[in-house]
Amino acid sequence: MKVIFLKDVKGVGTKGDMKEVSVGYAQNFLLKNKLAVEATPGNISRLEGQQKRAEKDAAEELAEARVLKEQIDKITVEMKAKSGEGGRLFGSITTKQIAEALHKTEGIKVDRRKMELPDAIRALGFTNVPVKIHPDVTATFKVHVVEE
Repeated sequence: MKVIFLKDVKGVGTKGDMKEVSVGYAQNFLLKNKLAVEATPGNISRLEGQQKRAEKDAAEELAEARVLKEQIDKITVEMKAKSGEGGRLFGSITTKQIAEALHKTEGIKVDRRKMELPDAIRALGFTNVPVKIHPDVTATFKVHVVEE
């Protein structure tokens, strides 16, 4: 019996897959637990429609991410911190502080976990901070740390 999976079933298929399974397994487990539906022409066309809609949504999301990248690439966030000799900071500037400053000054909300800063900023000057906006789009903005 041919079925279309509605949810992931470990070792059998993933959501959206259409596979041939035994009649007993389909009727007694997959259909009964609403993990799959029978692959009728109506269900197949519904699946194709959902896949097209998902592709369209993904393309729109990618376009929005590219527009946001253009905005973020032009930004320079200025932050003040106390420092000692040689431009070393007392403490450090973390991604959380950078995200808050970016939201306050530019109005752009970026999750701190998406910032790919290897370590906190511990010196005065300019630092490039890469941000992963989308799996295919990474933007970079500058953080300028000045003495308080």
